[in-house]
Amino acid sequence: MNLHVDTETRVNLRGHLVPTGLFIDGDWRATDSSFTVTNPADATVIAEMADGTAEHALAALDAAVAVSSGWRLWSPRRRADLFHRAYALLTERADAFADVMVLESGKPRAEAQGEFVLSAGFFLWYAEQVAHLHGTYQEGSPGGYRIIETHQPVGPSLLVTPWNFPLLMSARKAGAALAAGCTVIMKSARETPLTAALFVQTLHDAGFPAGVVNLIHTSTSAKISTAVMADSRLRKVSFTGSTGVGSTLLKQASEHVVNSSMELGGDGPFIVLDDADVDLAVDQAIICKFRNAGQACVAANRIILHRSIADEFTRKFVARARELTVGDGFDSKVEVGPVISQRQLDRVVGLVKSFQEIGATVLTGGSVIEGAGFFFEPTVLAFPTHKHAFCNEELFAPVAALYTVNSVSEALAFANDTHYGLAAYLFTGDLSRAVTIAERLDFGMVGVNRGIMADPAAPFGGIKASGLGREGGHDGIYEFMERKYVALTIDEKAGLL
Repeated sequence: MNLHVDTETRVNLRGHLVPTGLFIDGDWRATDSSFTVTNPADATVIAEMADGTAEHALAALDAAVAVSSGWRLWSPRRRADLFHRAYALLTERADAFADVMVLESGKPRAEAQGEFVLSAGFFLWYAEQVAHLHGTYQEGSPGGYRIIETHQPVGPSLLVTPWNFPLLMSARKAGAALAAGCTVIMKSARETPLTAALFVQTLHDAGFPAGVVNLIHTSTSAKISTAVMADSRLRKVSFTGSTGVGSTLLKQASEHVVNSSMELGGDGPFIVLDDADVDLAVDQAIICKFRNAGQACVAANRIILHRSIADEFTRKFVARARELTVGDGFDSKVEVGPVISQRQLDRVVGLVKSFQEIGATVLTGGSVIEGAGFFFEPTVLAFPTHKHAFCNEELFAPVAALYTVNSVSEALAFANDTHYGLAAYLFTGDLSRAVTIAERLDFGMVGVNRGIMADPAAPFGGIKASGLGREGGHDGIYEFMERKYVALTIDEKAGLL
């Protein structure tokens, strides 16, 4: 197998040169086979990517293990300085990242730019946090020794990222892991490997040492994860994706008791109560539902309306949905891009058909947009009841589902009636009501009178089947560190002699 090449293979995307190989131990490497990357806006092939195998993944783990002990000993300030350089270089390449994300994921360029700003912000956040990690010091209970609590890197880490936010997931995971002193093997999503490649190239150019950051692209994700997870040298896995795949990874992690962080599926309730600002709720619901063509785990999955405002909200929301411009993300007028693939488009068609069969009414949209690319109309469905099993299915599509309830208690009960627990949204004009209901929503995150919550300073993650652990905030870096307790014997009389 050809693991090394002397000449890097790159593709020119709108004037930006992006590597198409695997990145292992500081080198871009070719493979014997490749897979295609498709622009979902027109179904054209934009790149041929090196197709990594289990052997490549284990070579990446070899590299990560080899330099792990050296990387973890870098001083906090030295690592922080490197993060500042990476942040500056990422910022210089903002246009390249936005263009590449639009090409391979289809999202409107304004959304891609927003994703870039948030993603780069994680590197600035960790640049500022890495030199301010603290332990504890206290006297042992019976005296005669001191309790010192400190932290150390968990070790070589596998980072598995999804296609819907390719830069954000890479930066959020790698930022925390690298700041903590871990070496990483990143596995890109098959649909969006180019953004990951540009990200890793930027880290390399910023000065991250060979072997600290490694990148695998593959068309056979299961084989890659199975091989790496079976190796006892791997000490951490961080995954964002479906609950089904996350469950499989957790089973694999059990063999060697691998530290695991999981950001999985969502079933986000978007509750609008009788005292809510309806216009604000409509504005935020449009963003929360149709951003990234609805392909987000924190999207508004169930829009739950108090009967007293249901008609007004529905009328205004449907009108706004009909006005949304769908098309190629490079068109500045476009607000909703394509779904990611033909497979996803077929899934959305089947989903809408299934909903109609159980009595849902299509208020707008509901059809494929003919022509090149994988476009579906922004769709709004009104459901006659929330008692059907379909009401708890993650949509992951430009399809809004509206439900009407008669009381606050009914809204809360329906919102919590799901095995997911990632993000929820609540709109009310009463502060006490907001606090009370937010505390009773069984979700890891609750947005009150807002539909966007992502922030480097905030802990992102869910409960129940939506995952384990948190990314970002003050706790994100500790997901990649282990607590260590040192019991230090003290002769309490020695200093007095």
